[in-house]
Amino acid sequence: MPSLLPPFLALLCFGATALRAPLAAGPVGRAEEPPWCPYKVGGEAAAAATGGRLCFRPPARGFQCAARACRAHRSPGGALVANVLANGSVLLQWGPPRPAAGLRGFALNCSWDGTYTRFPCDSVELGAACRDYLLPEAHGSVRYRLCLQPRYAPPRPAPPAQCVEFRVEPAAMREIVVAMTAVGGSICVMLVFICLLVAYITENLMSPALAPAAAAAAAPRRA
Repeated sequence: MPSLLPPFLALLCFGATALRAPLAAGPVGRAEEPPWCPYKVGGEAAAAATGGRLCFRPPARGFQCAARACRAHRSPGGALVANVLANGSVLLQWGPPRPAAGLRGFALNCSWDGTYTRFPCDSVELGAACRDYLLPEAHGSVRYRLCLQPRYAPPRPAPPAQCVEFRVEPAAMREIVVAMTAVGGSICVMLVFICLLVAYITENLMSPALAPAAAAAAAPRRA
């Protein structure tokens, strides 16, 4: 009678290999798309608010800048995009830098134009897995300049920073635009209704009143 041990051992090896493959692929997939973006905000105001702690935020995957509620501004190289939203916040997006080996993180610097000089904003240190960052509130009628620079482990030098400039519309202007957009359709409907009403009054009410006067004026001419 032939032995069943070799086929049984082969089946066990095949099952172990099939189990190891998903387990090996799972961490790699999660490493490519991490669920959190670590960051740390510098500056006196930010240090007072967060205490200089390391914070985490979920990435904005799949975000697309809609034409009516968002305006996109790109850096000259196209690597950095500033999406200015209708509520006054700004979502920054960037792709993975090249080369990716030795990347330690990113440094985000912010500044805005004053009347006579340029004022610095709070700087942000982001982890190597971050691909976006949200500025919750931006002042209206102010021109901002945001620069993102990758940070590598020595001895690799840091490449030039990608900078993008944009201006946020004032809150009052945004409210006016939203109000005009909301009531614009109603105003058009009311104007059409008024025009139809005037045409109806002209054709049906005023024409019978003018008919006897026109007949009386034409009678002496016939005589």
